Amino acid sequence: MTSFLIASNILLWLAFLGVTVVMLGLMRQVGLLHERSSPMGAMITDHGPDIGDAAPEFELPDFFGRPVRIGGAEAQGRQTLLMFTAPSCPVCDKLFPIIKSIGRAEGINVVMISDGAPEEHRRFLDSHELGEMRYVVSAEAGMAFQVGKIPYGVLLDGQGIIRAKGLTNTREHLESLLEADKTGFASLQQYMASRKKQAA
Repeated sequence: MTSFLIASNILLWLAFLGVTVVMLGLMRQVGLLHERSSPMGAMITDHGPDIGDAAPEFELPDFFGRPVRIGGAEAQGRQTLLMFTAPSCPVCDKLFPIIKSIGRAEGINVVMISDGAPEEHRRFLDSHELGEMRYVVSAEAGMAFQVGKIPYGVLLDGQGIIRAKGLTNTREHLESLLEADKTGFASLQQYMASRKKQAA
């Protein structure tokens, strides 16, 4: 009986050590996966002005008639996030509070650029508090940046140079635009090309 208990104790300890080794291996793999999938810029799907180019410049009124400058040097040298959206876009609707929160937390200017009928914008704005964000209705701006799908973000530096751009369907996509300067990968395509070069 005593020998049976000793044997079972030894087996239990061996099983415990085996599970510990497996868990440590899994933790390492999760860490590597997290490192490899760190933000590197959202997916670019347009053929408009490229990263590193000066953004097209516009002087437009916002929805309430106040002047808004898009592109060119920003008076205080702050970054500007241009968010191309639509009042009928459900993803844009869900992202609105996240865009507002990120803009406030990062201290950047946010300009939402949309298109469509005035009554649609009025309904959208009646249910959303803009805060410091500006809301511009302009098909011309969307065409200048050649935005094909929304929601789409374009990050400009204080001099009006495009630093990152891409589809922004999630909070992670939005944050990846702001991480572009830090990581050096302004888009998913740049990241994948870099990985291929390293593997070659």
